[in-house]
Amino acid sequence: MKYLTTDLEKLKFLKHGFFTRIGGMSEGVYAGLNCAYSSGDDKDSITANRAKVAETLGVEVDQLVTVKQVHGAKVITIDAPFKNDPPEADGIITAARGVAIGVLTADCAPVLFADKKAKIIGAAHAGWKGAVGGVMQATIEAMEAIGAKRENIHAAIGPCIGPLSYEVGPDFQKPFLDQDAENEMFFKVASKDGHFIFNLPGYAVHRLKKTGIAAVYDTQQDTLPNEGIYYSYRRSCQRKETDYGRQISAIVLK
Repeated sequence: MKYLTTDLEKLKFLKHGFFTRIGGMSEGVYAGLNCAYSSGDDKDSITANRAKVAETLGVEVDQLVTVKQVHGAKVITIDAPFKNDPPEADGIITAARGVAIGVLTADCAPVLFADKKAKIIGAAHAGWKGAVGGVMQATIEAMEAIGAKRENIHAAIGPCIGPLSYEVGPDFQKPFLDQDAENEMFFKVASKDGHFIFNLPGYAVHRLKKTGIAAVYDTQQDTLPNEGIYYSYRRSCQRKETDYGRQISAIVLK
């Protein structure tokens, strides 16, 4: 099994990982460490994969919490795992020790947060809709609501579709330019007429820095071309595959 860490690891009170697809039990189009119950993968394989992630983070598998992601900006505050089915949301925060919170991605940007003084952590699923819709800002605000201060918050962006890979159509720019004209810098003209290449991680870094948090880290990993390491929704669509796996990114207070 393989996972990436960032300078968040310097905060000794937490453990985090941007997990790849390497080392799991799943097979077929899900081959590897697929951690998404929302996929059509074998549920026992998913549970076994999540158990490996949980063990790496130092918790039991039932202490690894994810939500039902819907590409929005809703953030949930928790102090224990859900007793029933997880709610719809795209961000989770907690100040509870031993509860690992995570997000599932396959091209969208996973963002992990930690307040270095208040010991509050967060995880956000930032696809383009969530990113422009404010899910990262909402996660920071939710952390502040339970005692964090943005000048103490560090954030890390995990593997996502990269700045050379994300081709988009002519209407895609509008919500970004409506938000701020300077967002045009995250678009380059593509070879296909009327299309652009969108820099999702660059945009995410920019928006996080504008919030005034202490630090932003970026793993600079592109999910689309790295098939042996990452799942990719877009690659799956290009191949007309019926489904795809999702890698998990998670953080826990020790």
